[in-house]
Amino acid sequence: MSDIRQLDPALLWQFFDTLCRIPHPSGHEAALRRWIADWARERELEVRQDNIGNLIIRKAASPGLEHLKGVVLQAHMDMVPQANADSGHDFTRDPIQPWIDGDWVRARGTTLGADNGIGLAACLAVLADDQVRHGPLEVLLTVDEESGMTGAFGLEPGLLEGEILLNTDSEQDGDVYMGCAGGVDANIILPYQASALPDGQEAWQLAIGGLRGGHSGINIHQGRASATRLLAELLDDATAAGAALAALEGGTLRNAIAREAGALLVLPAGQGARLQALVDARQAQYREEFAGVDDHIHLSLVPAGLPERVMNPEQQARLVRALLACPHGVLAMSRQLPEVVQTSSNLGVIKTEHDHVYVQCLIRSLDDGGRDRVARMTAAAFELAGARVSLDGAYPGWRPDPASPAMQLVLDTHQEVFGSLPAVKVIHAGLECGLFKAAYPHWDMVSFGPTIQGAHSPDEKVNITAVARFWRLLVKVLARIPPRDS
Repeated sequence: MSDIRQLDPALLWQFFDTLCRIPHPSGHEAALRRWIADWARERELEVRQDNIGNLIIRKAASPGLEHLKGVVLQAHMDMVPQANADSGHDFTRDPIQPWIDGDWVRARGTTLGADNGIGLAACLAVLADDQVRHGPLEVLLTVDEESGMTGAFGLEPGLLEGEILLNTDSEQDGDVYMGCAGGVDANIILPYQASALPDGQEAWQLAIGGLRGGHSGINIHQGRASATRLLAELLDDATAAGAALAALEGGTLRNAIAREAGALLVLPAGQGARLQALVDARQAQYREEFAGVDDHIHLSLVPAGLPERVMNPEQQARLVRALLACPHGVLAMSRQLPEVVQTSSNLGVIKTEHDHVYVQCLIRSLDDGGRDRVARMTAAAFELAGARVSLDGAYPGWRPDPASPAMQLVLDTHQEVFGSLPAVKVIHAGLECGLFKAAYPHWDMVSFGPTIQGAHSPDEKVNITAVARFWRLLVKVLARIPPRDS
């Protein structure tokens, strides 16, 4: 057992410690789902698994509260698997190792999974603690939220009876969310032909590291460096210096700002010093450009073994130009909501696979029109380079409802518990709420959670004090749900 089991609220943290011990990256939630289902059945709770893999657990109302509106308490079961390059962590087998750092809990060398593990632990703690007062309760635990929102997409109408949905997937104490961005994945395949090397060549491995990375929605407005974006510029430099490209790789997830990238380059013998000078100049530029945001950018160029073949020069040029043209970062700010990002795109993944280059971007927007416009721009840039582009998994945003009774309930409860009103916000990230509206248009929804920083990166950490505040707010909200006829 880890020290986090002694934190307050103890029951929530004990569940979170258990979650850390059961691997559950996106697409590999089966073991965790089985453990949760077995645990719930042992408590004689009603458990149902739907056709897509979501869990629905029902608990009867506390005595005397049977007349309240039904609540759906919701979290997702998967976590983002990101690790430092030297960690050796296998997310499908190895447990997360949480540790306490002052008023924060972190993980050793990996993402922590507080997104959305703290919310999931809170749901289980509510089910376990009969001292928590609530009306008719359903807990909805979805699958594959981080890599495609599969569970939310596949949720069937008629399975759930509640009228109010409390989503636990927000990441800032003192904020309550009433809307979120929608998104779409751009999956790009650029075929290429390889050419044999001429005589008198040498190979160099270019590497980009030391970047903070982060969540491609929540952190996109902070101007953090993207390793894939920097790689595109460095490849343009290298091509101009006569380098041929043998392989490249950058980023690991479409919804994480890329922290590392690299390429295997081939040059005529004796040209390494010229390339090194270009790399050194870029490093100086980037350290100045991203000072105070990404202070540890490191570019390296080291000798490498010669590959057998390199990319065709014409196709290499088209690839590099397409990467440079690919939209990335904040593309528009909301005109209605001050300081809220309207539309963004993340150049998340680049890698060579056999005879093609694979690229994946995640495009987000508060409105479907902005999302689709940037998706077409992205597709056009790569199609001009000869790529095949598919736009997959489009999901809508969650349109804000300023008149939401559930929102007002959370605001009033926050005022009562903490003596202040929370900030009402719209998040530039994909919550499942927008998709739930398709199957359950009558749901009144609100999202809140504790402070989590560095989500989707090994820097992820959750604030201990904020978790205790989140729990107090959740418990009080559940007890104050209005009657069905109100």
